Amino acid sequence: MRLFDKIKFKKSRSTRGGIFFDAIQKIIGFKPQDITFYERAFTHRSLSKVDGKGDPYNYERLEFLGDSVLGTIVAHYLFNEVPAENEGYLTKMRSKIVSRKHLNELGKELGLIDHIIKNDSVTQLSQNVHGNLFEALVGAILLDKGYSYCERFVYYRVIEPHVDIKRLEGKITSYKSLLIEWCQKNKKTFHFEFKEVQGNGNNKSFRVILLIDDNVVSKASGVSKKEAEEKAATRGYYALQNTIESN
Repeated sequence: MRLFDKIKFKKSRSTRGGIFFDAIQKIIGFKPQDITFYERAFTHRSLSKVDGKGDPYNYERLEFLGDSVLGTIVAHYLFNEVPAENEGYLTKMRSKIVSRKHLNELGKELGLIDHIIKNDSVTQLSQNVHGNLFEALVGAILLDKGYSYCERFVYYRVIEPHVDIKRLEGKITSYKSLLIEWCQKNKKTFHFEFKEVQGNGNNKSFRVILLIDDNVVSKASGVSKKEAEEKAATRGYYALQNTIESN
């Protein structure tokens, strides 16, 4: 990671100016060195932005980078915090801490969506945009300040205020995974049917039906197939909760 510390970039002259700089400093807890990275962490792909080399940029590339760094920092924390536990336990706990639901909650808490810039034609954003922006922010910190500052931010915003090992041990992070596990255990079939796709481009909406043993259990909609499936699975779990918990 030291390579990133040595890279120097020209200071941004963005018209978003000092207001954005101050907002980012408040969120991350230290002063940015190059605000350009953070501007890119909040740029939606609908703007079709390109850099000086003609390469496209938006928060999705930084999201990819931040996701990897965040997972590494949390894995390192768990490795030290629970030395008696095995690899399976550590993997499960890391998944809970960096789950999409938890990252969405963190992104909402920090008000990250207030800083996104997008094309006016985009009227609907995925619920996961909150967590995506959080990961993109971690990626921006890595490029701007290096790994140690990423670690500092994750401890400051994630681990210290939100990570309680005992509480997380009983936390459900994916109802879809829970239902699949229950169905496999009880020799039941489990599948989704997609019935409708409304809208186009960035405004698509997917409608899904959850069937267990070919019986309709629940229905849901979302801006992505993954989101629609998880919503349907959550509703399905609560519809079958008494049966599931009695097994």
